[in-house]
Amino acid sequence: MKLFHEQLYNLFQLKRVIKIISGLNNSNINQIIKIVKSAELSRASYIDIVANTKIIKIIKSITYLPICVSSIDPLELYNCVIAGADLVEIGNFDCFYKKGLTLSSDQILQLAKETRELIKDRDICVTIPCIFKLSHQIQLAQDLEALGINIIQTEGLISKYNNKSNKEYDKIFCSTNIASETLSSTYTISRYVNIPVIAASGINYISSSIAMFYGASGIGIYSEIKYKKTIYDMTFYLNQIYFSLYYQKKIYNNNFLIHLKQKKSKKFLCMNRYLLKI
Repeated sequence: MKLFHEQLYNLFQLKRVIKIISGLNNSNINQIIKIVKSAELSRASYIDIVANTKIIKIIKSITYLPICVSSIDPLELYNCVIAGADLVEIGNFDCFYKKGLTLSSDQILQLAKETRELIKDRDICVTIPCIFKLSHQIQLAQDLEALGINIIQTEGLISKYNNKSNKEYDKIFCSTNIASETLSSTYTISRYVNIPVIAASGINYISSSIAMFYGASGIGIYSEIKYKKTIYDMTFYLNQIYFSLYYQKKIYNNNFLIHLKQKKSKKFLCMNRYLLKI
């Protein structure tokens, strides 16, 4: 694992990265500032904001947190780095999905190559589209690693058919179900690359711990805080995630985790074979 940002490198090594996403198309500066301040108060690792050079300069002047921006335009990412962004991400594919459009692996690899040629001294993260087969996702992740990409992010389409009564009845089941796509991608990809993997769709204070058991080095949080109105409410929720990860590390020490990973039963081996066929 090689990262340019020393602070994030140390956190990724500990597998305790919490990325707070303010909304990749959100240019409401007042709302972004609220999210940034709640991220600081809850000890988040870094923030992901809109790729807007003016907003980057404002946020850079009021926070010590590393700033990430997301786009599918290499030149836009380059300009954001000049404006002060600490790392960049090739992602935000939702706008394509809504129009019924997708990017191919070759197109994503080309974007990654162009971005790396423009930005040589910053960490680059690439989102793996959840619409690809898992075997396809693994291959793309390995190709991106070979290009010098530093971080992989997984995503998933959050179901619109989650029954409200079920959520109230069994929060653990529903939390895992909502994040199931990103969790399965994280579980699979993390075993085939040597760079950090971030799980970032549908993750909440319950599934965040599960993501770490599935091989994630970090999590991305957005949907669970975007509807909260105050800094207090955002911070209160993010603190639940922070302490969920903290106590997981404290209760289950490294020896336990190593033993758990080494103890691969036939059930998990069969699961791996099944996932690769999907």
